[in-house]
Amino acid sequence: MIVSLTIVRYRKLFIPFALLAMAIHRLPMWLQKGCSFYKLLGSGHNGTFDLQPDWQQWGLLACWDSREDFDRFQASSFVANWWKILGHEGWTVLCEPLQSHGKWDGKTPFGNPEAKEHTGPVAVLTRATIRISRLKNFWSHVDEVANLMTGAPGYITSFGIGEAPVYRQATFSIWQSLDDVKNFAYKSREHAEVIKLTRSENWYKEELFARFKILESFGSLHGKDPLGDLGARVIGTKNKDSGSKDFESKDSGNKEQGFKN
Repeated sequence: MIVSLTIVRYRKLFIPFALLAMAIHRLPMWLQKGCSFYKLLGSGHNGTFDLQPDWQQWGLLACWDSREDFDRFQASSFVANWWKILGHEGWTVLCEPLQSHGKWDGKTPFGNPEAKEHTGPVAVLTRATIRISRLKNFWSHVDEVANLMTGAPGYITSFGIGEAPVYRQATFSIWQSLDDVKNFAYKSREHAEVIKLTRSENWYKEELFARFKILESFGSLHGKDPLGDLGARVIGTKNKDSGSKDFESKDSGNKEQGFKN
């Protein structure tokens, strides 16, 4: 299984097309060969859960039976062509599940992998459907946890994503190593206390936590690779001679991979 997360940015003028995509991309994704699970996602401003959406930034998380299925989607699908024509900029990371616990809409989209050891960068997805009666409890701790995460050793970047505002939220974060993730998750006293509250106060109607091995990334956001030097040195940016050339700038002379600038 290959898991992809694509983050797409639109120009302000094209925000109506971004909103429209959330409706009309459902059918082509449902029909897409080799795609076993997908979620069309909104995005926050601050790289974590956010009450204020970024109307210019949207996402797609999908599970693929094989790399060939993803490449076919990227090369010729209705959704990918929509991004190339209407999108301003985009970035994709490809992953392989290492561990996954919980459910998403009653499903286990990443299977039940239990890889105990991993060397190298790791991505973490945390998502939840928050109980309406616990929204105040949840949102009162968001800024605290976000500040802890972005200041933690080994933290690289993150994206706040969600299926619906306020109560169906997720964070996709990338770290230098699995040890860095564990230190933040279990050895930070403040973070551990918030985790205890989620259990004792029963914040979530449904939740899922997953870790991934990062296989590859390509594209740009705000004119640069969100992974910085890590994208080229550790993961390996996608070769321009492959399908990634679809993401190169079409109306500027620079050679960075991305959507139209």
